[in-house]
Amino acid sequence: MAVSGSPKEKKVWFCTSCGNESPKWMGKCPYCGEWNTLVEKSVVTGKGPAKRSAAARASDRKPVSINEVDSTSDVRRSLGNAEMDRILGGGLVEGSLVLIGGEPGIGKSTLSLQIPLHCPEMKTLYVSGEESSRQVKMRASRLGGDASNCFILCETMMERVLEEARELQPDLMVVDSVQTMFTETVETSPGSVSQIKEVAAILLRFAKESGIPVILIGHITKDGYIAGPKILEHIVDVVLQFEGDNRGAYRILRSIKNRFGSTSELAVFEMTGTGLREVSNPSELLIPMHDQSLSGTAIAAMLDGNRPFMFEVQALVSSAVYGTAQRSATGFDVRRLNMLLAVLEKRAGFKLGAKDVFLNMAGGLKISDPACDLAVVASVLSSSFDFALPPDICFAGEVGLSGEIRPVSQADRRVSESARLGFRKIYISSFTTLGSKPEGIEVVKVADIPALVRGLFR
Repeated sequence: MAVSGSPKEKKVWFCTSCGNESPKWMGKCPYCGEWNTLVEKSVVTGKGPAKRSAAARASDRKPVSINEVDSTSDVRRSLGNAEMDRILGGGLVEGSLVLIGGEPGIGKSTLSLQIPLHCPEMKTLYVSGEESSRQVKMRASRLGGDASNCFILCETMMERVLEEARELQPDLMVVDSVQTMFTETVETSPGSVSQIKEVAAILLRFAKESGIPVILIGHITKDGYIAGPKILEHIVDVVLQFEGDNRGAYRILRSIKNRFGSTSELAVFEMTGTGLREVSNPSELLIPMHDQSLSGTAIAAMLDGNRPFMFEVQALVSSAVYGTAQRSATGFDVRRLNMLLAVLEKRAGFKLGAKDVFLNMAGGLKISDPACDLAVVASVLSSSFDFALPPDICFAGEVGLSGEIRPVSQADRRVSESARLGFRKIYISSFTTLGSKPEGIEVVKVADIPALVRGLFR
């Protein structure tokens, strides 16, 4: 006869997209609406001794007034990396759980190992579930730095990892990766939905109780999302995601979620033979790398988060060979490109319907700032006319469906960055109001696409 309250095993269905649990299979997840995402898993139910003690500890907590809460205890630690400190909001908060995701080979493990190597005053426990200690040592030797205070643990069982962490008492713990870890309390294989949820909950509880910050490395799916249930991103405090082509030199670390700072931040790194190098001024790397002026290029003054920088937009317009015109965009929404081409044809009279149009954002960037519309239009017209634009002009403006140039946010910062980098002229919307008159740069205000064409190609 089964004892009341003893653990039992049952079959349930988990959604791989959001982590919702269902007692039976359904074609569509009722929580997130995704199709064919439910997978069958075995779970253990019932309260064991460990779960009862945790509930007892939680029951001792009493509600307190928000005015009595001490917020000064959230001490931030510098990671010895100005870009990482900035994207985290000023440093790593004690007791925080940080998730870093990205494609294979893009630099997640390199960055997580560089942190303790460049910050030797911080005792770090590096938990590797994918590589041996010899492999980690070889990578550390290549990256350089001081590894005297970095300890390696090659283990995948969470109970063993926490036991060693409590004994070592590190200042930082890095787990590479969360998909390889498992706990004995869940009877499924590592990487499953239930295992990832339980491992993340255990690490969050450990970080909050001990005050030791934990950095998690997470794999991503072919769709570009972090593998595992969506609830993983809700559990952690900070989500950082690497972007960029892993065959190229530059990487962008973007803040997706940050409970201790702004999510409108990004950091730029360059992959070198000795690891990731901070790029403190990305504008100097993304502006033209050629001596002579070429048609089809224009410089956009972009603002990603609170950081303004300049980059080159490249366009190629040619006659359609196969009858049907091609539209291709790298790093830019192809649907928005089609919209801009339609505006050029309808509002300005440029016949581009029988032309192939290819667009590329230099440096492997993925652009979503609408202020880049004006640079895209200028580069397309430059390639169509085969007329090179002067290299010392740039653009910042959103294009509306009526062909009007709309103002963009923080225009003063864009103009100031342009002037600092030596640009002579910047085209913005005529409806933009600047706080102060910039020095060293001419601000040209245009109201619509025809006014832009007259200013550039007269």
